[in-house]
Amino acid sequence: MTRCVSDSPSLFSLPEKPDFSLEAGLLQRGSIYVAGTDEAGRGPLAGPVVAAAVILNPDDLPCGLDDSKRLSKVNRETAFNDICGKALAIAFASASAEEIDVMNILRASLDAMTRAVAALSLTPNHVLVDGRDVPKGLPCPGTALIKGDQRSISVAAASIVAKIMRDRMMAVADAEHGRYGFVSHQGYGSTKHMAAITDHGPVPRLHRFTFAPIKTA
Repeated sequence: MTRCVSDSPSLFSLPEKPDFSLEAGLLQRGSIYVAGTDEAGRGPLAGPVVAAAVILNPDDLPCGLDDSKRLSKVNRETAFNDICGKALAIAFASASAEEIDVMNILRASLDAMTRAVAALSLTPNHVLVDGRDVPKGLPCPGTALIKGDQRSISVAAASIVAKIMRDRMMAVADAEHGRYGFVSHQGYGSTKHMAAITDHGPVPRLHRFTFAPIKTA
């Protein structure tokens, strides 16, 4: 991974909502396709980390995009459907709990981003990456954007796709392990989740055994 010079925006310089200005600047400088990439699921005690990459159509941008964490579930689903209907290319990739335990969460997240970008049906000329690091192995230059999902709608679109796909994976986990309540907390350390771990123990290949308090148990 390549760590960029700090790109941390001032709290008061963040736009009210992400826009297409960063992408427009890159298009004007010769990039044909600009992708945004982001991940969902770095903090939970269980489940994969999921990354998505999206190339938006400059002539048909989806409406209402924002950092997935700032959208309601209903608005995320609406935005997701709009992205799927209008984007030029969408892809996602995940790293399992086992991979996270082996690689650590940062490396697993960046690796998933690289694989998501590689899976796009169009090869981007530049990638806007949420966070402080540009993943290794991208097919083109990348720019790390702190709070990128609040600044670039391409990154915001990727954050929405990643969140939706991870939630769907956790719904499958909930169907197989209903007593843990994954569909309600998505693997985060809620009171209900912690009680289930205490009562039933962590689930191999689903819980992250290098994460506290599972690690110390």
